[in-house]
Amino acid sequence: MLHPGLPGSWILPTTIAMFGIALWGLRARHRTDASEGSINLATLPLVGPFVRLLNRSPYPLLAGKLVSVALFLLVVVAGLFGTRYPERNLATALVWNVWWPLVVVSVLFLGTAWCAVCPWDALSSWLVRRRWWRRARPHPGLNRRVPRYLHNVWLALLFFIGLSWLEIGMGVTSKPLATALMALAMLVASVVFLVVFERKAFCRYVCPVGRTLGFYARLAPVAVRPVAQETCDRCRTLECYKGSALIEPCPTNLVVGRFSQNTFCISCGNCALSCPHQNVSWRLRSIASEASDQARPQWDGAWFMLGLLGITSFHGLTMMPFWGTWVAGIAAVIGESGKPFASFTLAMMGAFALPVLIYAAAVGWARLAAPREVSYRALFAVFSFTALPLAFAYHLAHNMDHVMRETGDLLSLFLNPLGVGAEPLSTAERHAQMMAPLFPDEILFTVQCALMVVGFWLATQIARHRGRDPSIKSANSNGWQMVPMLAFIGAITAMNLWLMAHDMEMRF
Repeated sequence: MLHPGLPGSWILPTTIAMFGIALWGLRARHRTDASEGSINLATLPLVGPFVRLLNRSPYPLLAGKLVSVALFLLVVVAGLFGTRYPERNLATALVWNVWWPLVVVSVLFLGTAWCAVCPWDALSSWLVRRRWWRRARPHPGLNRRVPRYLHNVWLALLFFIGLSWLEIGMGVTSKPLATALMALAMLVASVVFLVVFERKAFCRYVCPVGRTLGFYARLAPVAVRPVAQETCDRCRTLECYKGSALIEPCPTNLVVGRFSQNTFCISCGNCALSCPHQNVSWRLRSIASEASDQARPQWDGAWFMLGLLGITSFHGLTMMPFWGTWVAGIAAVIGESGKPFASFTLAMMGAFALPVLIYAAAVGWARLAAPREVSYRALFAVFSFTALPLAFAYHLAHNMDHVMRETGDLLSLFLNPLGVGAEPLSTAERHAQMMAPLFPDEILFTVQCALMVVGFWLATQIARHRGRDPSIKSANSNGWQMVPMLAFIGAITAMNLWLMAHDMEMRF
């Protein structure tokens, strides 16, 4: 059963809007004023009281963790003991059609807030530290320092690629048992890392979900930051980093007054609760300001952002009707019989590599106009931030189809999470579900096109700002020097629009 693709009548105005943005990117002058500030959410009406409660009490987040853990355990039980029909089992329907799409959407409004109520982290902390929220003294694990060779996100990227292979190649999304086992494997990994290493090394360096949300949160309009920077500058006790008598130290080794990127913040609230000056709060800022100016270019981070771009495009490609034909063609060429695991892996590597190769070529083109002392590696790391909004926009637009057309009757799933006595959806039922989205197609198509335009605009903005990065000596910041990066942005957006124009297969 196929979702209808984005009509050509919607793609044409979207393309025209992007062309106008590209011309603006070539001709517009750079702003020379200071970067924009931020607003303390605790001072705003409506949301202010709740933010102040979060800043002074651990119980709201504890309540969120209890709900999250309850749903996690329900998913595990349903996956282990429920029906094998994925559309009738709460484990597969909730995890792949609701949780994963919506947790990415949450970054738009809440940054990395999902990490604050993550069931893997909550359960591992309760099992190892045996505390609901208070500090455990002494730490019950081995408390070893994380080896320096793990001080990066390479392991998280490998996990993300591996999970994507399992999700599509092994069909985990359509297997309740495999979904439950994957969830339990993540819990075991979280427990092991918490027992062996200090603080929460799994969250900072390994978790593919947390690192994905962390990098996407560089675009988020909200962040945990100081209320007054000068207060942090005068602080010598650093409770936000070391913790207090009651509150655990920062789980990812951050000092609030000295970090400027969301990537490793898991919004746990420890810094706000432990700060004796009450100088930590959620703040509202300009969207993508971190990706444009504040985040530091890093080699491993660059590859993770490009990995996000490649994996999101790969997921879209695997849901095209012709994907199976491509894999079968590769299997015929290499002589593979039976399950085409090798053929699928080769096709996945090609789909994953294509956006990266386009980016690498664009950087090589940009290198031609750069000063001789500016290295290719420096340009590669600096401009990689342009991949973030492209990946994020397509990720959201693609998943909207699943959420709007495949969510089904959640109430029935919760009332019968194991799918006891349920029959698989008939062809007629699948068609009726697909053709009756939560919102009319016109709204769905409008939002998808708007997401693609905004992603293009943000990528162009980021390229313009990153072209003035001191590490590349303003090598690619003005006029036609922007052409290589605009070509990359345009090529990826065109590829994603092409994917969205095709009818897409249902997840299961």
